[in-house]
Amino acid sequence: MELTCADETLSLEVMRWLSHLRAERRLSAKTLEAYARDVRQCLAFLAEHWGAQVTLKRFAALEATDIRSFLAMRRADDIGGRSLARSLAGLRSFGRFLEREGKGRVGALSAIRAPKIGKSLPKPIQIAAAKRLADADERAGEDRDPWIWARDAAVMALLYGSGLRISEALGLKRREVPGPGEGDVIIVTGKGNKTRMVPVLQNVLALVQDYAAMCPHPLPPEGPMFVGARGGPLKARIIQLTMKRLRGALGLPDSATPHALRHSFATHLLSRGGDLRAIQELLGHASLSTTQIYTGIDSERLLEVYRNAHPRA
Repeated sequence: MELTCADETLSLEVMRWLSHLRAERRLSAKTLEAYARDVRQCLAFLAEHWGAQVTLKRFAALEATDIRSFLAMRRADDIGGRSLARSLAGLRSFGRFLEREGKGRVGALSAIRAPKIGKSLPKPIQIAAAKRLADADERAGEDRDPWIWARDAAVMALLYGSGLRISEALGLKRREVPGPGEGDVIIVTGKGNKTRMVPVLQNVLALVQDYAAMCPHPLPPEGPMFVGARGGPLKARIIQLTMKRLRGALGLPDSATPHALRHSFATHLLSRGGDLRAIQELLGHASLSTTQIYTGIDSERLLEVYRNAHPRA
């Protein structure tokens, strides 16, 4: 990562910090990328704010007003509270690293309160619509090969049927997905490289098998289960574009994204009596508080039923 806004010593410490996060903390590539971007943006701001290249000594002497100015600049760019909180978390992580290494204590970072993050409930997709998204026939008429229709249907079915993140579904290897009648669970790798076992429906496995039988590209056991038009690993963007096309065809709102299928999986299980801790395990949430957002969705649904059905005096 090139840091023209920082001197050589500070740039080296940033690289050492990122290596530490990668090797010892084992943060995901996306989190590392976000932290690196946040620190780079902060150093670029400080260089312009101070009118000079940022040195390690100057960074360690940061004042709370400097951090507040940086966050205010980011908020002026219409950055939300969640992203601002992550920026502050990344800077604090770098500050703690410097302190542990004996390179200075950035006390101002602990004096800043994290921005408030508004609670936003996920928007699940109705059961009937979620099922249609996993139906290859819904794609009929598109100017694409039938095997691609079958592939997209299989991916959507995994997202809704097993509550997978899109990265988890696309990260599956061929050998990790049993054929119909050969098993009813799959092992997926989630955030932080943590693995978990999730159930998979036989009709979902049948959709995957249909796709594999139609796919014109080789699917070796150690290779990706889902491939793109040219045979390389399938990109998440392709599934996102597919969902965008289907939203129009099915009359669904913009909130109907691939990740919304995972939300729908959790919400529909909960509404039918699923245990919250079991759903936590299925989703791979580290904390039950993350899963508890779905109780809010279910409460809203119950209140709506109450308001619509209760005989008023």
